[in-house]
Amino acid sequence: MSCHDRDTLRTRFRPALLLSVLAALLISLVPGSGTAVAHGSVVDPASRNYGCWLRWGSDFQNPAMAQEDPMCWQAWQDDPNAMWNWNGLYRNGSAGDFQAVVPDGQLCSGGQTEGGRYNSLDAVGPWQTTDLSSDFTVRLYDQASHGADYFLVYVTRQGFDPTTQPLRWSDLQLVASTGSYAPSQNYLIDVSTSGLSGRHVVYTIWQASHMDQTYFLCSDVNFT
Repeated sequence: MSCHDRDTLRTRFRPALLLSVLAALLISLVPGSGTAVAHGSVVDPASRNYGCWLRWGSDFQNPAMAQEDPMCWQAWQDDPNAMWNWNGLYRNGSAGDFQAVVPDGQLCSGGQTEGGRYNSLDAVGPWQTTDLSSDFTVRLYDQASHGADYFLVYVTRQGFDPTTQPLRWSDLQLVASTGSYAPSQNYLIDVSTSGLSGRHVVYTIWQASHMDQTYFLCSDVNFT
């Protein structure tokens, strides 16, 4: 099947995608369903598991994913709940000492949080990217309206290659640090960078306000 044909089919089945989105949201709110109560994630530039859910949630068993989107394929094969629970990648009780609870090589899984559900997000390889300019805005969706004590946004240093190297704290440079945000569902963090080109990882730390709950979110980007 050609790319044009696949795009046509996906357009025709947008109602099915909408139904799957609604179903996933409903499942996440069912007590005892084994899924996390809805929280949130960076939706632009898409975090790794949110992007996989967005692109393949209605077609996650399609073997074409292995060639078209191999990093998402390995993530779905490892644990589909990492995508169905795209809004639950957090740790409780970090007390702000993030490097103590999230080791090098485990930054994208939040230190293998939630019993290892998100371990596949640490996999090194050609994750699909979002094109960015030097100045961009991180958009985070907070379905539960937790609010934020602060956000920290990092970008990998120039020369780091996320397709061949595991992510370490020393690979990150801080590009935005915010104050508190009142409870809402959408937060915007403006970021300004310089001298960056090619593939990078945007790493967002969201310290929620309702308790000591911290989200660790990797977004793959390409600075154009």
